Amino acid sequence: MEQATIDSGWRGSQEAWLDAAYDALLDSGVDSVKILPLAKRLNLSRTSFYWFFKDREELLSALIARWREKNTGNLVKQAGAYAESLAEAMLNVFDCWLNKELFDSQLEFAVRSWALQSPEIQAEVHAADQTRMDAIGRMFMRFGYDDGAADVRARTTYLVQIGYISMQSTEDLALRMKRIPEYIAIYTGQAPQQRELDRFFARHGYKPE
Repeated sequence: MEQATIDSGWRGSQEAWLDAAYDALLDSGVDSVKILPLAKRLNLSRTSFYWFFKDREELLSALIARWREKNTGNLVKQAGAYAESLAEAMLNVFDCWLNKELFDSQLEFAVRSWALQSPEIQAEVHAADQTRMDAIGRMFMRFGYDDGAADVRARTTYLVQIGYISMQSTEDLALRMKRIPEYIAIYTGQAPQQRELDRFFARHGYKPE
């Protein structure tokens, strides 16, 4: 089988190997991200792996880079996005919690679980947490909060969501949307305008009853 795969010239792609590693990480944790099981998952030869990655550590580094770029990068981008009010700015951040293309909560949980057994990954997670809270803090400062108040509000906003992820809490979409105006009011001290909520609901395909 391995010889046939080699002769066919098909070795997969770097993205295919990375996607398989991602799936394994989410399914069974980092200990399942190993070359031979991934090769079997992809129906490729084990040696095909080495066309794209030097070793398993390089693959794991690529997984962390994907997590960093997607979850931290998009959260920072959303926190800095244009908004007419602080409430609208917070709704931009909330887009991350509802759109997997912006923020992958399953990947976040998997990486945080991985961090429990790896000091290096724990350091990555701590750095990401700080970067994300700093971005949300800057958002508050854009709308007039001083450093201290911005820091506390940013931490409150962010750590509640990380609590949701860590507890693997799930909510019906309608219930979550119903709660969002109160969350915005608590985090920002401002009630969102109906037009701001309408735009938010529309981009997430939600129609209030």
